[in-house]
Amino acid sequence: TPSVGVVDSLRAGTIMRERAQAMGALSVFPNTEVLDVEVKNGRLRGLKTSRGDIQAEYVVVACGIWSPRIAQMAGATIPLTPAVHQMISVGPIPLFEQTSSEIEYPIVRDMDTFMYERQNGNDMEVGSYAHRPILMRPDDIPSIEESRLSPTELPFTQEDFEPQLEQALELMPEILGDERAGIRYAINGLLSLTADGMPVIGETVEVKNLWSAAAIWIKEGPGFGRAIAEWMTDGSSEIDVHASDVARFYNYGRTKKHVIARTSEGYNKTYGIVHPREQWESNRRVRVSPFFEREQALGAVFFETAGWERPQWYESNKSLLDEYGDRVLGRPQEWDARWWSPIISAEHLAMRDRVAIVDLTAFAIFDVVGPGALDYIQKMAVNQMDVPIGRAVYTPLLNKHGGFKADLTIMRRGENEFRIVTGGGDGGRDKKWFMDNLPDDGSVNFVDMTSALCTVGLWGPNARDVLQSLTEDDVTDSGFPFATTRNITINGIPAWALRLSYVGELGWEIYTAMEHGLKLWDTLWTTGQEYGMVPAGIGVYGTSARIEKGYRLMGAELDGDFNPVEAGLARPKVKRADFIGREAYLQAREEEPAAILCTLTVDDPTSSSGEKRYMQGREPILTPEGGPIVDRKGRRSYVTSAGTGPSVGKHLLMSYLPPEFAQEGTKLAVEYMTELYPVTVAVVGSKPLFDPDDKRMKC
Repeated sequence: TPSVGVVDSLRAGTIMRERAQAMGALSVFPNTEVLDVEVKNGRLRGLKTSRGDIQAEYVVVACGIWSPRIAQMAGATIPLTPAVHQMISVGPIPLFEQTSSEIEYPIVRDMDTFMYERQNGNDMEVGSYAHRPILMRPDDIPSIEESRLSPTELPFTQEDFEPQLEQALELMPEILGDERAGIRYAINGLLSLTADGMPVIGETVEVKNLWSAAAIWIKEGPGFGRAIAEWMTDGSSEIDVHASDVARFYNYGRTKKHVIARTSEGYNKTYGIVHPREQWESNRRVRVSPFFEREQALGAVFFETAGWERPQWYESNKSLLDEYGDRVLGRPQEWDARWWSPIISAEHLAMRDRVAIVDLTAFAIFDVVGPGALDYIQKMAVNQMDVPIGRAVYTPLLNKHGGFKADLTIMRRGENEFRIVTGGGDGGRDKKWFMDNLPDDGSVNFVDMTSALCTVGLWGPNARDVLQSLTEDDVTDSGFPFATTRNITINGIPAWALRLSYVGELGWEIYTAMEHGLKLWDTLWTTGQEYGMVPAGIGVYGTSARIEKGYRLMGAELDGDFNPVEAGLARPKVKRADFIGREAYLQAREEEPAAILCTLTVDDPTSSSGEKRYMQGREPILTPEGGPIVDRKGRRSYVTSAGTGPSVGKHLLMSYLPPEFAQEGTKLAVEYMTELYPVTVAVVGSKPLFDPDDKRMKC
């Protein structure tokens, strides 16, 4: 890659340290060991070191592979592990003798073998991510005194590298095989790995004012340093970094068992080509719903979300492919079809025609109760929460700068009682945000109900018939209106039902205690057979049905880089009550949006080879001629979500576009695998492409 850059990590770190010292912003104490971290009432108080105590209001643990060890002193977790990355330096290389700088030749990335080759002066460095995972405990890293080179440069294990050396010689026999060159330097270097391959930054979940800045490579160091400084100072960073928030890990995800299992599996993926839907194989079945055995019997193909096993589709629905025939779009190219099945589209159509049952137990559920509950919820939520008891409100949560912090549903269950339901993948971060903003006077209690309740979605034209046949409660449109909740009894099972839909169909989310879950599933399933019920997976719920309705997803369409006006989620009026981000939100409403979220259709997915190709997400949206599209804030347009829309017969994309492009009928292009495909702006804003008046779900 000719454009790739190389950073001398030691020199870069030295320069940044020297400049910070010159500014008077940094004091350095070499050869000083941290012995303990002082914590009182869950809040950081200071450090004990080998040269005395330091009182501190804040501590940032930016200690790389040693970070878990420091966090543990405080009773906190920074879930990462030190891992070996092998590298050799071969030289002198005659080809490089006439070069005048350290690097003049492009770096070679050999993705098939998980290796790289790069010039370093007169030497060729060969690094490998193909060898076996070699993990260490932070406490086992040798001290400076014990290390021959440095604590992160361990003795080279030749036997682990031999297969990679052979591959490197095969790739560059004239360069690396030259008799004048030899291995001059070889190490097992240590780097930080996390369970999902992302950095771990932010305030730790367990200790207030103890922050993590770990598992960051030198090339991202300055950017993450700035983001963390902004976050600590202003409450959020200019660039959204929620995917790296340490709070994303649930308790199971912070255990040594999970970290070791995932990093062992993930090490070889560090330099590999990983499919966007690729699933982890290690440490599975950590969280399962009461319906798990029934789903297994129906041939569920499970994807993982926050440790939960969630059916993506059901092999038992394979016969639906014959029923729906040509309405089910296939994906002939293997990459496009990987971790996907046409059964998803068949389940989608069956739900639209009849009724489907969906496992939603992965939801994170929080109850907020107490005399200060209303004021607290009003402060957190953008939309009006002073609503009648039993009303459900979909609402964003914002950061101080008006960007998205979360999007979720809040139900008022009593005068001083609210229930929050958010996505499982977002539950850890959302929980911390809510808890960080609790009032100090004890007027609000926050209770995590996630492990106490299970949830099923019941949706489709026949959903009311199924439910009414199982309950004496009135579930007619007048008796149980849209966006309301109530307690009902289903075949003797106490349940709490929410009439809402993320798939655009008539139906309910039905919650019950975990111990009643299996009977609830069996009851709905048995009765549902009379009405043509099918099980539907998250492939329908989270992708195909969602995109047809233009529903936004946190982490895809919604993050801190965009605001509700741009996302098409601004309500006609703004409530009088103050809330986090209100000032920035009001300002955004006064301005023309820099970009508008749109739904696009792929006009012709045929590639130059004649094969139909289907975008996966994150591809650039371009002008028809292939030029970049950039809004006035400097943000380029790209695909936020992609998926088949079986009910509309098109492959659908969602993307933010500047106003001059955000016009229905505008012809654009999407780049996929180096080719351009024609697309058309079908919807501007939040109006759904399918059932635009929402008649189906509000009937």
